[in-house]
Amino acid sequence: MSGVAREFLEAVLLALVVFLIIQTSVQNFKVDGPSMNPTLGHGQFLLVNKVVYFKIDQERLSRIIPFWRVNQNRESFAIHPPERGEVIVFHYPVDPKRDFVKRVIGVPGDRISIKEGTVLVNGAALSEPYIVAQDTSNMSERKMGRKEYFVLGDNRPGSTDSRKGWNVPEENILGKVWIVYWPLSSWTLLP
Repeated sequence: MSGVAREFLEAVLLALVVFLIIQTSVQNFKVDGPSMNPTLGHGQFLLVNKVVYFKIDQERLSRIIPFWRVNQNRESFAIHPPERGEVIVFHYPVDPKRDFVKRVIGVPGDRISIKEGTVLVNGAALSEPYIVAQDTSNMSERKMGRKEYFVLGDNRPGSTDSRKGWNVPEENILGKVWIVYWPLSSWTLLP
C-alpha cells in the first residue's frame, strides 16, 4: 500500500472514530414553542450532553475488571443521575417520537404537589428564581417512582408538562441541556 493511500485511510478512520464519539456523547436539539421561556426560547438550537446520564452496568463490569465492586443498584450513571433544577431533553412519554425540553422538579422518591402555582417538594416550597410567568394551578400530591422524574416548563401557563398526569421514565431521558449555540446572540452555557 502506498504512503498516500495509507495516510488517506488513516485520516478516514480517525474522522469516523471522532464522528462516532461525538454522535454518542452530544446531540443537538431545536426548541419548539414557548414552554421554557425565558430560559430557552422558541427556535433556539441546543447541545445536549448525553454522557452525563449514560448508564453503566456494574455487574457486567465486575465480570471484566477483577477489582470492580458491584453497587446495590447494579446500574449507575456515568457522572450522576438527573438532579432537581437541571434542564433535560427527553422522549415525551405520551408520544415517544417527540422530544421535549423541561426542567427537573421531582426526582425518584419525591412527593410533588402544587398549591396556587407554588410547587411543593416533600412538603416544602421550591425556590424557582427562573419563573417569570407564574400560574395559579393546583395539583394533588404525587409520589415519584423508583425511576421516575417530574418535569415542568419554566413558562408555566404555556407548558405541557408533568402536571398533565405523566412522569418521565428514566429510560426516556436523552441528556442534559449544555449549550445554547444558535442564534449566536443567545449563545450561553446552562448552569
